[in-house]
Amino acid sequence: MTAATEGLRPATISPRLRALVELLSSMRFAISLLTVICIASVIGTILKQAEPAANYVNQFGPFWSQLFLALRLNTVYSAWWFLLILAFLVTSTSLCIARQTPKILADLRTLKEGMREQALQSFKHRAQAGVDGSPEVAARRIGDALARAGWKVKLQQRASARGEGWMVAARAGAANKIGYLAAHSAIVLVCLGGLSDGDLIVRAQMLLGGKTPYAGGGMIADVPAQHRLGAANPTFRGNLLVAEGTQAGTAVLSQPDGILLQELPFSIELKKFIVEYYSTGMPKLFASEIIIHDKETGEAVPARVEVNHPARWRGVEIYQSSFDDGGSSVKLAAVPINGESKRFELQGVIGGTSQLAKGQGTGAETMTLEYTGLRVINVENMGEASRSGADPRKVDLQVSLGQHLGAANKAGGKKELRNIGPSISYKLRDAAGQAREFNNYMLPVDMGDGVPVFLLGMRETPADQFRYLRVPADDKGSLDGFVRLRAALADPAARREAVSRYSAKATDPSKPEVTEQLAGSAAQAVALFAGDAAAGGKGAGLGAVSDYLEARVPEAERNRAGEVVVRILGGVLFELAQLTREQAGLPALASDERTQAFMAQAVMALSDSFLYPAPMAFQLQDFQQVQASVFQVTRSPGRNVVYLGCALLIIGVFAMLYVRERRLWVWLTPDTGGSAAAMALSSNRQTLDVDREFARLRTQLLGS
Repeated sequence: MTAATEGLRPATISPRLRALVELLSSMRFAISLLTVICIASVIGTILKQAEPAANYVNQFGPFWSQLFLALRLNTVYSAWWFLLILAFLVTSTSLCIARQTPKILADLRTLKEGMREQALQSFKHRAQAGVDGSPEVAARRIGDALARAGWKVKLQQRASARGEGWMVAARAGAANKIGYLAAHSAIVLVCLGGLSDGDLIVRAQMLLGGKTPYAGGGMIADVPAQHRLGAANPTFRGNLLVAEGTQAGTAVLSQPDGILLQELPFSIELKKFIVEYYSTGMPKLFASEIIIHDKETGEAVPARVEVNHPARWRGVEIYQSSFDDGGSSVKLAAVPINGESKRFELQGVIGGTSQLAKGQGTGAETMTLEYTGLRVINVENMGEASRSGADPRKVDLQVSLGQHLGAANKAGGKKELRNIGPSISYKLRDAAGQAREFNNYMLPVDMGDGVPVFLLGMRETPADQFRYLRVPADDKGSLDGFVRLRAALADPAARREAVSRYSAKATDPSKPEVTEQLAGSAAQAVALFAGDAAAGGKGAGLGAVSDYLEARVPEAERNRAGEVVVRILGGVLFELAQLTREQAGLPALASDERTQAFMAQAVMALSDSFLYPAPMAFQLQDFQQVQASVFQVTRSPGRNVVYLGCALLIIGVFAMLYVRERRLWVWLTPDTGGSAAAMALSSNRQTLDVDREFARLRTQLLGS
């Protein structure tokens, strides 16, 4: 018996309805739905789900992002069309089962003992032979042998042209048919379990119960009742953030146009959050020591939640999803970047804000400082291979190929993983609401350039990578040396003094005309570098110096002139640094390699500081970390249904693939000296195993 691909054809209904039922119950329709679901699942796997709308705009552009959002491709598995396809698949598969089950059950009940002798000659596997004994004796002997081998046997006595004959009908491998029903029932159960555990019930409450998503802000306790789901909600999946030392009992269910709040029958108190890291900086263990407070009985139950080891209470599973900042307090120091702002300190809480008034290092407008994140551990690869830049003259083809091909011992540079300390992330938002994001490291980082540098990062949008201003640390490992140098660069009087000192040291005192000429060139160079409009340049930094030379110096002499100007500029800035240390009561810088490395990095940092989009940077001075756990709380009544469906699917697939249904007939009629036997074997799959089994049965039952 083979499964039919046509659908049901009820004769008691109208032709149109009969055609619809036939379409829904056909196997071709079910396979088409499965194909569409597979394609949608691929889209849901490739395209990140439930991301903010701005992320899709940044990645795909306005047109495609709007199309994806309109088709709900950002939430495929809860989209109305996906749920509708699942519902049609359940209906179609159920009708397929309803169509095939009576036929399969009827086929299981019969052994087809009424098979005629002429029909046995049409089978591929057939044999004829003479056997000892009367037809009845031979039939019983053959039937007993088959029954002992696990066959289901039935004997039938009926008349023939040669006298009373006996038919032995046997069947083995009936589980193959059961496998068909089990596999198709599994599809129905899995789909029903998925529908019951999905957003279908939540959407029904929104449609019939007047629940609407909440798109505002504020405290959870102030959210109105129409945005809340009761604790008796049969199915949900939401997130719950709990900071150390606090309790929470309301989960957040994300929706395309807002959120819904799910009341839990208990509240969770986080006693301690535990996180362990690999040497690469990746988290190795998330664990939360919690206390579950039952709202009905007041019972307090301690529990431990780890990744893949959830806690369970009142039918709600509590999973460790991730971790976050729970409101760490931080102390920041404003570092003037433009040389004009004043230094000051701020204290805040991650997730909070501080207002920066006009003149408080913000220039001519009021700005808002938003504390967005604190990372205590930052493990980075500080090996040679991880550093930016490459010398094309040192490319080794063998090493390059070995990085992509070959053995396990890769030929690439050795990794040097190192924790470079805490970092603070914040946003500066102007009065118009535009914000830039910054990420600054607390400690100086040794980048292999001879002097540690402070990394001050900035990006315009979340889709961009951070770009870092590398500020060299002074001899005390602080930013003070650079801040003093930047402020002195913005002071014309300090620049004049530095130029005077440099020109006096670089020339022969007996030649005042050379000293005066060098002083003029040095003053012009440092004024261009400082962005002084009176110097005739455009902009500031090394770019302004380069533009000035391109406009005033012939191309043939430009390289040599550039080297001279850079040498002069470095000398003046060195004297400027010495001047700032003298004014601060500090000893002069020694003329050694470290000072040279500091000045070289300082020149680059001073040049880049003119491109820094804020008048100040905020350096992390101190912090008090408070961690928080993010739990995923779920109530999944369809989970057991899905498990049952998976078990049936495994059973059904194995039964259909590895169990062969075989039917055997032996027709016995009286013959001289015994009986004449005609045997035939049929199987749902023609394989070499069937050939071998028929040969064995022929020898065992017929003796030939």
